[in-house]
Amino acid sequence: MKKRAMKIEFMIGELIKNAGLFNSIFLTYDGNNDFIKWKPNPNKWCLLEILCHLIDEEKEDFRTRVKFAMENSTSQPPSIDPQGWVISRNYLNQNYTQKCNEFIKERTNSIKRLNSLKNEDWNAFFTHLKFGKMTAHYMLTNWIAHDYLHIKQITKLRFDYLTHRSGENLNYTGNWT
Repeated sequence: MKKRAMKIEFMIGELIKNAGLFNSIFLTYDGNNDFIKWKPNPNKWCLLEILCHLIDEEKEDFRTRVKFAMENSTSQPPSIDPQGWVISRNYLNQNYTQKCNEFIKERTNSIKRLNSLKNEDWNAFFTHLKFGKMTAHYMLTNWIAHDYLHIKQITKLRFDYLTHRSGENLNYTGNWT
């Protein structure tokens, strides 16, 4: 049990570190910076849309599903629509500064909730119709991986924006494979 607790402590630490990375990126820009709504093409998300997505995933996906798994629920968790929310929740017209503050608040709430858990069964699960057995541990691990994917996405967006603004070929730096 002690080994599992150390793993959970490590993973909570990763969520905290990721929050710091996101905050340092998000707070670099203010609501008037043209980068926050810039897209390399219409099918890609801008920084504001990524930020809104992270908030919704924080509240309605990962935090909710970790809790749901720990309750060993036999029902299905509330449905989510991350792709659809971009339009239905009008991400592109949200207030950037307010959303930055909301992300900080929601991640803080998540960390407090996770740190409050004592002697929880991280193998507790629910059975998802598409993905099958989903343990609380699985959801927590995927929460961190989700952060990493969006950190990579934001970094690539910043790289593309630099290319756009500078007009320079940046191939000398290496490839994005």
